[in-house]
Amino acid sequence: MEFALDDDQQALQATAKQFLADRAPSEYVRAMVDDPVGTTAEFHQELVDLGWVGLMVPEEHGGAGMGMLEMMVVLEEMGRLPLPGPFLSSAVFATMAATRLGLSDHLPALASGVTRGTIALDEQGHGDVVGRIRTRASRKSGTWRLTGTKPLVLDGHSADWVLVAARTQQGIGTFLVEQPGGTLTPGLDVTRRIAQLDFRDTPAVPVGPEGDHTAIWSRIADDGAVALAAELLGTMQASFDLAIEYAKVRVQFDRPIATFQSTKHKAAELLERIELSRVGTHYAAWTSDVEEPVRAEAAAMVKAFAGRAANEVTGEGIQIHGGVGFTWECDAHLYYRRAKSNDLLLGYHGIWRDRVADSYLTPA
Repeated sequence: MEFALDDDQQALQATAKQFLADRAPSEYVRAMVDDPVGTTAEFHQELVDLGWVGLMVPEEHGGAGMGMLEMMVVLEEMGRLPLPGPFLSSAVFATMAATRLGLSDHLPALASGVTRGTIALDEQGHGDVVGRIRTRASRKSGTWRLTGTKPLVLDGHSADWVLVAARTQQGIGTFLVEQPGGTLTPGLDVTRRIAQLDFRDTPAVPVGPEGDHTAIWSRIADDGAVALAAELLGTMQASFDLAIEYAKVRVQFDRPIATFQSTKHKAAELLERIELSRVGTHYAAWTSDVEEPVRAEAAAMVKAFAGRAANEVTGEGIQIHGGVGFTWECDAHLYYRRAKSNDLLLGYHGIWRDRVADSYLTPA
């Protein structure tokens, strides 16, 4: 099966590449490191005007009505920077969750950029990201209240609302909290804002269909994993390109280090990881869009492979630079930070590899 972008997707890719090169160069990325939101109002509005904020919002709710493949194209280009700001949390995670949960009244405001949402899914512990949920929701005097901690909520300090996955007597439920105002916490990726939400008998509104939402949140996690892999594609490619260009001009023993056999072998191995990740991400995005039976397995495979591959590619990118690669002025560390962060979000690669293994080795 051939995985090539169609004409419309190629046009989207070219637009994204040109726009981000012009409007979000390295100077912009570094300027946003100390910004509490990670973006400017002007830049966010430009993303709205391009239609990217509403890319996955159905047309009847004011969006472009596109799928994971188109979002993959945009996220790959954003990963090359790596882009700061709340795009992933709101335009991707919150939009996917609101769509899957049937919260159509929230979609127009997301598409227009009037409001920004996020999701609170990740918790401490090991294993499947949905299976390890410990935050609980209980009903007291007619009001639902949340108790627990969500330590990894993207942009949870600045989002207008958050969808919280919590345990109920029926299984997993979803609860809306307006103006969550989480505590901003430092993270390895200095271009991404992470907040901790502490719920102490916090009032919340139940949303979504009746019954257990475990399957819905598992699907959100699967598609979220594909989105993270798409970002990592761009991050890996940018790290690789930066390292190779440096190897061509760095001279040792009167020769560019790019001419050394050891550098050539390393470059070939890194390129292999990038291209395999590219095929896997494209395939996983396609299976999501067309609802292929192997969709969940494809998502698990690409999260497992791309997460580990990105750590290796960006880590070796620093090594190729030598001592320069460990300095703040070199962008190599920004790529490694994004790679490691994306690997850990929604569960590190080993957890997803277990899922792949279980799909083959668990007795019928």
